[in-house]
Amino acid sequence: MSSRLVVRTREIDPIEDPLAYADPARPLAWLRRGDGIVAVGDDVVQTVAVPAGTGRPRSAVIADAWRQVSADADIDDPLSLPGTGLVAFGALAFDEDSAAESVLVVPALVVGRHRGRTWLTRIHSAEDDRSTDAVTRPYGPHWAGTVGPGAQSPQGYQDSVRGALARIADGELSKVVLARDLTGSIPAGSDLRRLVRALSTGYPDTWAFAVDGLIGASPETLVTVQQRTVTARVLAGTIGRGADADADTAASAHLASSTKDLDEHQYAVQSVLASLRPHTRALAASEQPFLLKLPNLFHLATDVEGELAEGGSSLDLVGALHPTAAVAGTPTPAAIAAIRELEPFDRGRYAGPVGWVDAHGNGEWAIALRCAQFTAVEEGIAVTAYAGAGIVAGSDPESELLETRVKFRPLVDALA
Repeated sequence: MSSRLVVRTREIDPIEDPLAYADPARPLAWLRRGDGIVAVGDDVVQTVAVPAGTGRPRSAVIADAWRQVSADADIDDPLSLPGTGLVAFGALAFDEDSAAESVLVVPALVVGRHRGRTWLTRIHSAEDDRSTDAVTRPYGPHWAGTVGPGAQSPQGYQDSVRGALARIADGELSKVVLARDLTGSIPAGSDLRRLVRALSTGYPDTWAFAVDGLIGASPETLVTVQQRTVTARVLAGTIGRGADADADTAASAHLASSTKDLDEHQYAVQSVLASLRPHTRALAASEQPFLLKLPNLFHLATDVEGELAEGGSSLDLVGALHPTAAVAGTPTPAAIAAIRELEPFDRGRYAGPVGWVDAHGNGEWAIALRCAQFTAVEEGIAVTAYAGAGIVAGSDPESELLETRVKFRPLVDALA
């Protein structure tokens, strides 16, 4: 670990577009309804990168490293708002065996906005106090990308669903979430902030994120900690929106009364409660799920709230919660084993935790859904997008394939 960090947060005049300060090629951003934090430029002070094979859960390695960084830091933060002071952006691999690294990235400059207040945070090592200015960068020209079937074809996906149903019928597991991928490319030099902005404005109620090439708009909060209050939102059970008001009403009514979807949702809620209990006090969940309406689909949703136990951080809760039944299945070990066998690709950070953490352990973490990984290659920028569906007894392979198409739409539309 490198030297002690010096952190200074100061309130500044309002900023209309925080994304304009981000690096076009490697933006670091976390936005919702216009609020959030964005790294200025591409200057990074510190990165904690954890590969597979450490012998410990990667989230635990990162949590311990972050505790050390935070304990050693000299922090001057008179605002004490969500996202002020020492912060790091994080993206963790879905599977402990994934070839993708789990990372925490500490930028040198951060602009943030929360309920009408705006700030700038400067972070540097005690030995290097060079100061850089926060400057905006003009957006690059519009670009478009193309994606098509990846390692898992539509037919292959339906075959995988049938394989999962056979395991469920044999009693190996109650639920497994299976994903498929789309792969393609975008032109070299594309300004990736345009994608973040399109997702953020098109889906304002989601968490729009960009961390180490992973860009998306997730509707699913994994966990939020602010002033030691823990909140989580569980989403499981999905149906596409209707073409008109009557079809919309029929779709929402079907989801609200679907035994299959209600059962799937209950699995997910119980998984989250069981995981959070050892780390919290006074944990409670709403008795019945509510319908969460997004621009292209409905989800069954349940909110959970509690109080963080002493000495804990949002990273500890990330480790306890991930992977939830909503993105893996039930029971978890059997579901992970089935995913490894039935999906012909490494998920990387898809369906893993993504978010930010501060020096006090506060943070906002979502599950990386409706997302794609962008990687610079010789001929441009490679794109791999992912979408999945929960498979339980009674699932229909064709319907599950259609559900993934609905979930791909936000990203595919934004890429186009």
